[in-house]
Amino acid sequence: MHIAERIVRLGTETAFAVAARATAHKAGGHEVYPFHLGDLNIPTPANIMEAACAAMRAGKTGYCPSAGIPELRAVLAEDVGKSRNTPFAMENVAIQPGGKPVIGKFIMACMNPGEEVLYPNPGYPIYESQIEYHGGRAVPYRYTWDTSGFHIDLEYLESRITPRTRALILNDLQNPMGAECTREERERLAELALRHDLWVLLDEAYFEIRYSGKSVSLASIPGMAERSVILYTFSKKFAMTGWRLGAAIGPRNIIDVISKLNVNDESCSNHFVQYGALEGLTGDQSGPAGILATLRERRDTAVDFLNATPGVRCPRPEATFYLFPEVTELMARKGFDGDYAAFAEDVLVRTGVSLCTRLHFGRLQQGEDRRFVRLAYSGIGTKDIRKGLGALKAYAES
Repeated sequence: MHIAERIVRLGTETAFAVAARATAHKAGGHEVYPFHLGDLNIPTPANIMEAACAAMRAGKTGYCPSAGIPELRAVLAEDVGKSRNTPFAMENVAIQPGGKPVIGKFIMACMNPGEEVLYPNPGYPIYESQIEYHGGRAVPYRYTWDTSGFHIDLEYLESRITPRTRALILNDLQNPMGAECTREERERLAELALRHDLWVLLDEAYFEIRYSGKSVSLASIPGMAERSVILYTFSKKFAMTGWRLGAAIGPRNIIDVISKLNVNDESCSNHFVQYGALEGLTGDQSGPAGILATLRERRDTAVDFLNATPGVRCPRPEATFYLFPEVTELMARKGFDGDYAAFAEDVLVRTGVSLCTRLHFGRLQQGEDRRFVRLAYSGIGTKDIRKGLGALKAYAES
């Protein structure tokens, strides 16, 4: 009895390994400050929960259309169309059991084995995993860094395009770095996609998790809505991570394929949960506003503590709930120059701060000489942020 060969190409979400180590440390009687996993410890708004319960009581507990209930698809098409300035209709939406399934289904729909897909590194590790699992070649592009934050290395990205390149994955408002594209970056990416006839996956999971300004989608640039699939999730804006509900939104031809994959994979997304999401989009918006206010307070507290910590530099991102501070000097002073695993373990044991490192978001690329870690503040309250990062500051000062 043999396991299929393709399984060796399947990666994982490495932050869960950090979570397991943090859980073991806590089980030993130690205080742990969980900055490692991008979950939310904020309740789902009450009106959403009540709408889902009402749908259950009304009998919405059976199968529903594989593409999602029409009411949710229509409202989501209108909502996303307005925010992205795109002419979406219900037929452009396929509801999914979370945002993550959109990644694999996009790749299955547009990439043949042996073809190449560009993806961000550092970046969400499931991109590389799904490309390679389905027989493609995962081609990373990279970012540059300055005191204002992170920027796509556009010259390097263009140099990696070949006749085998089929698609580009863009995580604007990015995990793990909290970075967002400038207008010039979006325009250049659009020009490259059009010139090389690329499909584009727009992972916009954090599109509405921002603290100032306004999010802009690559799909709003002329010619891009016709070749882009937007990954939408209800997890972030509505604190619905465990509800597992999202959507693929894009051109009818690829959305029809994704809906067919729905039939083969899960039949349909949870029926009654979709009525909760519908209430989230159309009902009282004080819940999402409160979630955003809570996250803003946490961001400001965390950034202030990190920038007061010797050997640490942290930009203040205007979106997502992630921080990606540079810790090159701190690691060197503590004797961990380049040894991410030993540094993270030492920080956990000595301070209780559980964090991810640069290596949890892709292999190091040639020429990388600065060191970074990622902290998520979505699952830890302000009081514990102060305690945890206060311990980290003391660790740096000792």
